[in-house]
Amino acid sequence: MRDLDWDGLRNVRDLGGLPTSLSPTGATFPRRVARGPRRELLTTAGWDAAAAWGVRAIVDLRSADEVGRRESDPDATVPEAVVVTLAPTEDQAHPEFRAVCMPILDSPEYWRHNVRILPGLLRATLEAIAASEPGVLVHCAAGRDRTGMVSAILLAHAGVAPADVLADYAASVRAMAGTAAHGGPTHDRQARWTPAETDAFLADVAPHVLAFAVDVEAVLDELAVAASTRDRLRALLTDPAGAEI
Repeated sequence: MRDLDWDGLRNVRDLGGLPTSLSPTGATFPRRVARGPRRELLTTAGWDAAAAWGVRAIVDLRSADEVGRRESDPDATVPEAVVVTLAPTEDQAHPEFRAVCMPILDSPEYWRHNVRILPGLLRATLEAIAASEPGVLVHCAAGRDRTGMVSAILLAHAGVAPADVLADYAASVRAMAGTAAHGGPTHDRQARWTPAETDAFLADVAPHVLAFAVDVEAVLDELAVAASTRDRLRALLTDPAGAEI
């Protein structure tokens, strides 16, 4: 099962188990990379479940001012053995990013703009994931938009078909639609969506996700991601030895 039962979190999922010809098993390896929402929502039982899955590292895609426990969050802390790296994909004070991306942060339409405007940040994010031990949780606030963009890169680069990349993104949209607002950098209009509104949105944005996945190597070129980093990212999901190549 790709969906993970970590108490306190919804929309947490293993990136393993998706078909790819680049893996000797024919599928991405489980227990290598998980995607999800803000870690502060995990209860103590949730952390126990994450540890049983094998979490060793966290790469947090949020900006520094988004990080931290809120009054409504469980009274639980990150285990000392888990390495947390803050690797934001956004600079919300950047004038062009604010003008172009902020109005569409809940849509994959912004992904290519993020690549173009802030390549250094996104490259550093991918380098942080590549440097992590297998068993890494990648998350933002909702685990849908920033995490969706990064997950699309990881999966497509690992040879997962664009249609499967889209299905993974759609699963996160459906998991979060109609739920309480997640407290990201902008108003979350999806918090009020019905299933019909969610389906209509996904039909509208599917071409953006598919094009992004098809063009993933061009995306990595635009980000100037080193060959060694690309190899480690692919190995995380497709090599029996993980990132130890």
